[in-house]
Amino acid sequence: MKTRTIAKTYAGTPSVDGAGVKLNRIIGHADVTDLDPFLLLDYFDSKDPEDYRRGFPWHPHRGIETITYLIDGLLEHGDSLGNKGIIAPSGCQWMTAGSGIIHQEMPQPAEHMLGAQLWLNLPKVHKMTDPTYRDITAKDLAIYEDDQFVAKVIAGSFKGKTGAVKGTFVDPVYMDVAIKPNGNFETALPEIDTAFLLLLEGEIRFPDGKSASAPDTKGVLLTSGEMVKISSEKGVRLLFIAGRPLREPVAWGGPIVMNTREELSLAFKELDEGTFIKHQ
Repeated sequence: MKTRTIAKTYAGTPSVDGAGVKLNRIIGHADVTDLDPFLLLDYFDSKDPEDYRRGFPWHPHRGIETITYLIDGLLEHGDSLGNKGIIAPSGCQWMTAGSGIIHQEMPQPAEHMLGAQLWLNLPKVHKMTDPTYRDITAKDLAIYEDDQFVAKVIAGSFKGKTGAVKGTFVDPVYMDVAIKPNGNFETALPEIDTAFLLLLEGEIRFPDGKSASAPDTKGVLLTSGEMVKISSEKGVRLLFIAGRPLREPVAWGGPIVMNTREELSLAFKELDEGTFIKHQ
């Protein structure tokens, strides 16, 4: 059985998005081929409200799912479907933009703002599906724990635990994993699936001797294989993300991701004309 190891590491790029939010862009446009079906991963970690208080005012999305997982802090959400609420620690906002949605995400005062937003591509046949929104709270997470690690399952299934989100268009695995000192984490995956780690803190090591540690390395793309085996001498916390590649053309313009430039142009034309929202 082929065991995965490190294919590529990412330090991330300090970036400013929204109305002036400082964040670390771990993956983006340049990584689409390697990370398919994942498009973008932003990591935010700040104790200075000036880094994030301006937030992400009203903006559109089409053709993707956005997954915002908050480890610490508070984030207020509202959208064109009428959804509104507060994402609290260990909460997740899973938004399927589909044919089009307009929303805002506004951080609230907190001692620490820590979390990540992942963009997941939608298959061509589902690009224009009706938009939906899932508000996942800490109590919705499925938790597996043994003497080696703790895994909070947000999406997919792991060791008999099924996350709050399963059976979506790409059906990814998304887990918050804390490996204990001298602990080991193992999981099987279809060999074809893309697997990626976001290191929050600590060091990881693979059976072939390769290693990576935060904060110098934040993102880790794994090679193909049927098994993932990770160990840590001092303990580590990471986000484990995996999904089946779509292998479809990507036409990306700001917050909209389609398959052709024509579809992209139409989306922006509809924004200008006020016909972007298809579903209320």
